[in-house]
Amino acid sequence: MSPTPTDIKGVAPGVIPAYRARIKAGELVSDPAQALAVEHLQDLWAKLRGYNPEPRAPEPSGGWLGRFLRRKPVEETADYPNGLYIVGEVGRGKSMLMDLFFEAAQVPRKRRIHFHDFMQQTHRRFHEFKRANPGIDDPIPPLADAIAEEAALLCFDEFQVHDIVDAMILGRLFEALFQRQVVVVATSNTVPDDLYKGKPGRDAFLPFIALIKKHLDVLVLESLRDYRRERVSELQCWHVPASATADAALDLIFSRLVGDETPHEDRLLISGRTLHVPLTAGGAARFDFHALCGVPLGPGDYLALATHYHAVVIDGIPRLSPDNFDEARRFVTLVDALYEHRVKLYASAAASPDELYRAGEGAKIFERTASRLEEMQSETYLALAHLT
Repeated sequence: MSPTPTDIKGVAPGVIPAYRARIKAGELVSDPAQALAVEHLQDLWAKLRGYNPEPRAPEPSGGWLGRFLRRKPVEETADYPNGLYIVGEVGRGKSMLMDLFFEAAQVPRKRRIHFHDFMQQTHRRFHEFKRANPGIDDPIPPLADAIAEEAALLCFDEFQVHDIVDAMILGRLFEALFQRQVVVVATSNTVPDDLYKGKPGRDAFLPFIALIKKHLDVLVLESLRDYRRERVSELQCWHVPASATADAALDLIFSRLVGDETPHEDRLLISGRTLHVPLTAGGAARFDFHALCGVPLGPGDYLALATHYHAVVIDGIPRLSPDNFDEARRFVTLVDALYEHRVKLYASAAASPDELYRAGEGAKIFERTASRLEEMQSETYLALAHLT
C-alpha cells in the first residue's frame, strides 16, 4: 500500500489531520463538540475529493420523445452528497471549522464567502443581467449557471435571512444551484426552522427551509465554550476618556473579535437603501459615533445592525445634552436595539454612562439608557447569546 500523501507542511490531507495539527501546535484546544463536527466535515471532504460536476442543468427537449430521452432531475439521478449546515451560538468555532474544511477541500471549483456578501453580489448580478438581457424574463437559470461555473462547492459563513427581497430570491436560486449539483456548507447562529421567523411573508419562505433541510445535513455545534468571548473577556467594554489609549484598547478588542478574518467595508441593504459599514469582519462591526448617530438613521437601520452583528465597537461617544439632542435620541434608539438583541458593545466615550447626559431636556429619559449601558458591561449580559 502506498503511503498516505501529505501536503507541503507534512500534514496528511483532510480536516481531521488539519484540526489535530492545530491542537498540537497550541493554536486550538481540544473540544469534544468541535471534534464531532470535524468528523462530519472529514466525511464530506472524502466524498468531495476531485468533485467537478457539469455546471449546467440538463436541457429539457420538446415533444414526447424528448421527454422520454431527457435526463431526469438531478436529485433523482446524481449521486452527489448533501452539504452541511453547522449551527451554534456565537464564538463556538463554526467559522474556524468551515475554514479548515475549505482549505483542505480538494475541489477544483470552490468558493468561501460571507452569506451577506453573497446576497449583495447576487442582487447586483441579478439587476445587471436584467438590464443587459431585457428579452429574458427569468434571470435565475443563467445566474445559477454562472455561480455553478465558479464553484461546485459553496461555503457560506453566517447564513442568515433578514430581508424580504432575499427571502423571495433564495428559494428559486438555491433550487437551481442544487439542480446543478452545487454542494453547500454553511455556518449559522439559527437553526433552519427558525430562519426568517416572525417576519412578514414567511409562509412563502417555508419551501426554501424544506429545500435546505433536504440538501444539507444539520449539525448542531453544542460546545459550552465561547472562544471569541474568551479572547476579550479580560478587556473592559467602556473606555473613558476617548483618547489614544482608548483607541489602542478598541483596536485590540476589534482584532480579537474578528480573529483571523480581514476587516473590510460593507453595505447593508435596508428597504431599498444602503447603510455603509466602515469596518467589519467575523460578525463584528466598528463605527465612529458620528457615522451611527450624527446622520439621519432610524430604528430600522439600528435593528439591521443589531441582527447582523453580534458585536459593535463605537469610537468617540461625546457628552450628550440638549445641544446635540438629535444625536442623543438616535443613540438611545441604537442602544435599545443592541440591548434587545444582546449585541456586545465596546466603546470609548467622554464619560461613564451615568455621566454621559448630565442635565437638561432629555437627561431623565437617558437614565434608562445609562442603566442599560452599565448592564451591557456585566458578565451576565456578555454571556448571553446574540439574538438575530
